[in-house]
Amino acid sequence: MKSALDSSQQESKLAKENRTFVMKCGGSTLEELPDSFYSDLVELQNKGIQPVIVHGGGPAISENLSKLGIETKFVNGLRYTSEEVLDVVEMVLSGSINKKIVRRIGQSGGKVIGLSGVDGGLIQAKPVTNAAEVGLVGEVTQVNASLIQGVTELGYLPVIAPVGIDVSGQRYNINADTAAGAVASELGVRQMIVVTDVPGILKSVNGEKKVLESVSVQQIEDMIQTGEIYGGMIPKVRAAVACISGKVSEVVIVDGSEPNVLGKVLAGEKIGTKIVRM
Repeated sequence: MKSALDSSQQESKLAKENRTFVMKCGGSTLEELPDSFYSDLVELQNKGIQPVIVHGGGPAISENLSKLGIETKFVNGLRYTSEEVLDVVEMVLSGSINKKIVRRIGQSGGKVIGLSGVDGGLIQAKPVTNAAEVGLVGEVTQVNASLIQGVTELGYLPVIAPVGIDVSGQRYNINADTAAGAVASELGVRQMIVVTDVPGILKSVNGEKKVLESVSVQQIEDMIQTGEIYGGMIPKVRAAVACISGKVSEVVIVDGSEPNVLGKVLAGEKIGTKIVRM
């Protein structure tokens, strides 16, 4: 009896302290997650814990550009975005990927709405400082938090594609990690969850790979310099670091295939790697 009561109190505390959380995930990763991940997501929603999802979709954008014969190039990690490229970016992010995610959550019984940063001026943007080099890539100037809150108050889970817009109606390609950090900061969320296909940041200890429980932004840069973080893990951790801005003081990198991974993070369990500002 006491165990059931303790469990009920824990759930009540969880819902109260973490009523809203922002989750960032690449479009390809979200598509590959097991059905149980979406069921867990819906279960959290049913308990009164509100997820807000911001997704990317770089590989699918590159694939579609290639199919259409449109050249794509990167400048310091950012896709050069012409109007022609931007049409494809919007088609993929706001269209196919966004709606696939919406369908999967809906199939798991969730109430969900797909949004673009263009809808209702949700993500307002301006050109990045090096726009001459990267084209129509934007930085976030404002997030319409009241629109997100309006959607969640209706009982829906927002799934946001990171395409921004300015007052003149010009669209911008927004980095998904930057957009997620801005959304989380505007909503007043302290913690961001980044869902990937790895268990966290790994470090060799006595010849054995172990997941680091916590690491600072500076430690990450030091580990990249020493080669302890290498290869495909470098863009993953740098993407997570990009989410740390404003009120967002920590980001947790987790493997989406881990059972009930979101609930475990929100309950404060030691899982994945926590990246902290200081």
